[in-house]
Amino acid sequence: MAVADVPVVSPAAVAGRHGPRRRSGKVVRESLFYLAVVIVVLIALFPFYWILRTSLLSNAQVAAGVGGSNGIIPSHLSGEAYRNVFSQASFLTPLLNSVIVSLATTVITVIVASLAGYALARLKIRGAGAILGFILLAGFFPVLAMIGPLFLVLRTLGWLNSIWPLIIVYLVYTLPIATWLLKNFFEQIPVELEDAALVDGATRLQTLRKVVIPVAVPAVFTAAILSFILAWNDFAFAVSFLTSLNHYTAPLAITTFGQSQYQTFYNLIDAAVVIISVPIALLVLFAQRRIVSGLTAGSFR
Repeated sequence: MAVADVPVVSPAAVAGRHGPRRRSGKVVRESLFYLAVVIVVLIALFPFYWILRTSLLSNAQVAAGVGGSNGIIPSHLSGEAYRNVFSQASFLTPLLNSVIVSLATTVITVIVASLAGYALARLKIRGAGAILGFILLAGFFPVLAMIGPLFLVLRTLGWLNSIWPLIIVYLVYTLPIATWLLKNFFEQIPVELEDAALVDGATRLQTLRKVVIPVAVPAVFTAAILSFILAWNDFAFAVSFLTSLNHYTAPLAITTFGQSQYQTFYNLIDAAVVIISVPIALLVLFAQRRIVSGLTAGSFR
């Protein structure tokens, strides 16, 4: 056979011949990937579903246990647990305590972290890197190791069993991450904006308040949200420093719900869990874009 008689197969023909096989393989891989994602999401969400499901059961259904009409999907749902939480358990006072402590902690954190972050980002401070490292180290320090010394200090000052010292104690949670976040964001703001304000006669504090903070709103908003969540969810400090029911925060008050001589009514406990989780879930849901923009704004140089 002559060389001229050998059929020539073009690359396009080869690609067309194997195209359906490649497309089918890609479809299979994508299907398996999304199936795995769905399974992981269902496994992660099932505990939340179970908490919500249990909170909508009546005391009689909880006493009957799982089975019959009270299975994975109960045939009858009730709001009895939510009514009992507020009427019998007096959950409104712990909720109010948590709101006061969390909001106050958030306000103080934003103010102090803005000043500290701006100083570390703009002022020529000797050992600024070491200072920031110490702040981050304090944020990663085990909470349980701090409880003993803080308990002795609060007892000496006569500040135990009060929600007001918690505002200062919670700064251990909130200040390190807020300071680090705002410091990184302030470094990305052009120095020319501040120089123009300083030339016009503004002080450093005026420049921070009128020029830098308005530009850094995403980072400030993110720091505020994270601080509120950390203070709202605290249990370790609250259980260590509070002894009176009237001063309990919401997470600590949950431990007193649903207890009887012969049985634990988990519907009351889970109803309280849902109540304190809803504000955080709504806050993150509606502010997720600001949180992401605030966390990522200072990550590029």
